[in-house]
Amino acid sequence: MKIKILIVDDEKLIREGLKIMLSTFDDIDVIGTAENGYKALEICKSKEIDVVLMDIRMKDCDGVMGTRLIKEQFTKIKVIILTTFKDKEYIQDALKYGAFGYLLKDSSHEVIYEGIKTAYMGNMVVHPEVANEILINSNYSLNNKEIGKYDFSDKEIQIIKYIAEGLTNKEISEKLYLSEGTIKNNITNILSKLNLRDRTQIAIFAFKNRIVT
Repeated sequence: MKIKILIVDDEKLIREGLKIMLSTFDDIDVIGTAENGYKALEICKSKEIDVVLMDIRMKDCDGVMGTRLIKEQFTKIKVIILTTFKDKEYIQDALKYGAFGYLLKDSSHEVIYEGIKTAYMGNMVVHPEVANEILINSNYSLNNKEIGKYDFSDKEIQIIKYIAEGLTNKEISEKLYLSEGTIKNNITNILSKLNLRDRTQIAIFAFKNRIVT
């Protein structure tokens, strides 16, 4: 089964370049391209799309609004933001509206391809360099008043941070020297405390509340 992709960018050269690059992978099917969020929404209405690669800065309808419009009507579509280091506020807004993560525009073909597959499987896509820039170098700190009411343990706070950085359960288990089963149990507890459905919403919670270690 091929992953059906929509590429959204206001620069034709980037749209066509991504289309050519992604078309080289046997399990990727580029369904279409669009130059802004409004056009992307129209394509989502008329064609079956699995993953949207969404530029942030676009005229008429930027990536934040485009993400919001698509996710309001098509909850199963995964939106990956293509960004630069300069777009920190845009990234957080896009995540708030349901984006599944972000990749740098100059990422290698393999990184973008793996990011698409990761999002398609339902996991957060986070470029580690951008995660570091946003979560650590932006003077973000733990919002103790907001977090305190959930009675998180230190371990749960750490797991939330790792989820926001895009780590899998296996990678978190290796970081914390715990079994995958233990990590899964902790994530279940976190979801219950926050009354959330999935890992993506945990990551969005982390960004909104500036959780770092």
